[in-house]
Amino acid sequence: MLNTKQIILIAGVIVLMVILYLQPLKSLVKEEDAATVAETSVIEDNYTLENVSEIAKQGLNASLKKDITDLEASIAEAPEEEKLPLFKQLAEKWHDVNKSIPQAFVLEEIANKESTFENWLMTGDAFSEAYSNLQDTVMVPILTQRAIHAYEVALGLEENNLQAKTGLGSAYVTGPNPMQGITMLLEVVEEDPKNNKANFNLGLFSMQSRQFDKAVDRFKTVIEQNPSAEAWFYLATSYENIGLKNEAINAYEESKQLAADPSLSQFIDRKIEELSN
Repeated sequence: MLNTKQIILIAGVIVLMVILYLQPLKSLVKEEDAATVAETSVIEDNYTLENVSEIAKQGLNASLKKDITDLEASIAEAPEEEKLPLFKQLAEKWHDVNKSIPQAFVLEEIANKESTFENWLMTGDAFSEAYSNLQDTVMVPILTQRAIHAYEVALGLEENNLQAKTGLGSAYVTGPNPMQGITMLLEVVEEDPKNNKANFNLGLFSMQSRQFDKAVDRFKTVIEQNPSAEAWFYLATSYENIGLKNEAINAYEESKQLAADPSLSQFIDRKIEELSN
């Protein structure tokens, strides 16, 4: 869901700049190395399945918390060869309660045990959803790096898959190699011009680099596929920044109709009033 605080920041000043890291570009995992990479941890941090689970369970009712805790206990007690189906049940539990962070960690466990393209893609997508909806600036880089790892392994198994390539490119833009990510996303839209996720992330990059005319084109393409409140809002902001007030007002109104956040609706009302004067 679109974060209201983030929206106001983008709409008000649009000063987010891409940070370029002076480090070698990471190469994709080769197919013959994928199994090895899948079995090793590439990230040293303080976040584990156990502690993200404990944090996530704090927001659950007693019954749901007990169900998950009991399932985790069964996994801990099960022989290694019996853990995989239990982990899959646990991933479903976290999905059902809309907790993407512990779900992503569980899917990573599954992918390490059953290293298939589908499992690594799901893991990457879950970590991508987790970091996209998080304001914790400490944890975002950790989740982003785990998404990158999952997508790299997935591409090592299916090197031409556009979904995995889009996920990896988007994670690079968020994380350590923005320009490499942009290059990958441009390659995706060259092959698949209507690709929703690639166009959306390219639109955000265009806004951050103040190329609002390009952002307009990207978000219009996104809206053709998925007319969300978020896409309409960014389209409106882009119109506003190139002086197209009427188009901006219309796009803000479309965003308001789809928005589920009262704070966002109030902010849009103020933007429309400003543009109408």
